[in-house]
Amino acid sequence: MLKPKVLILRTAGTNCDMETEHAFRLASGDPRRVHINELVAKREVMASYDILAIPGGFSYGDDIASGKVLANELRYELGEQVRDFASCGKPVIGICNGFQVLVKAGLLPGFTPIDEELQATLTFNDSAKFEARWIYLKVSTKNKCLWTKGIKKLLTLPVAHGEGKFIPREKKVLDLLKNNGQVVLQYTDAKGKSAGYPANPNGSVESIAGICNPQGNVFGLMPHPERHLTKYNHPRWTREKLGEKGDGLQIFINAVEYSKKKKL
Repeated sequence: MLKPKVLILRTAGTNCDMETEHAFRLASGDPRRVHINELVAKREVMASYDILAIPGGFSYGDDIASGKVLANELRYELGEQVRDFASCGKPVIGICNGFQVLVKAGLLPGFTPIDEELQATLTFNDSAKFEARWIYLKVSTKNKCLWTKGIKKLLTLPVAHGEGKFIPREKKVLDLLKNNGQVVLQYTDAKGKSAGYPANPNGSVESIAGICNPQGNVFGLMPHPERHLTKYNHPRWTREKLGEKGDGLQIFINAVEYSKKKKL
């Protein structure tokens, strides 16, 4: 069987595309890094891919607001293609800056294929500074996200962001996210308990670190799973008994395996 083709979107300021490519390669996918200008020039190309990934970085220097310029390009230059890609159930992931892009393009929370009115945002950390360290995450037991299927353990992944505070537009949006099983990841302390700063590095409402759309195929998260693919990525690998597989790898494996089954 041919390996699922992964489109890793990049543009000026993207800086995690190579790590994301490596993650999908380890997960037995066939990743290609593609500049957004190539997609705008040949819009039909997107449909030939099985998975879409928007990696971390500082797209366009986070001018205006984090991820906003790239979000506008997706929404207004590639809106039809992106909407069709997500609507047919293909996996889409946005990591850190990519999460900001998905939210500000209206693909998340994704109550409609592309929300006309933005239902949430990601804004400046409560600490008013860039937060870069390892944190703990719990996976919601009720979430419907295909990317986290079967993951029950407490995850440890690094964060690196200055605008990671997730805020729903209003309480009604937060209630919908919870009732729909769209809250996927939440920040916790080392014991898996809800806690404030520094366990929650940005002050996100209800410690939300990642959400998905109602279908469960579009996933956005602030932590970086592509930075914990093997135990050797972990700062304490010589001091703790860690498995060979890093906590982030299964996220990419899940999407690749799902795509393989979808193509059968």
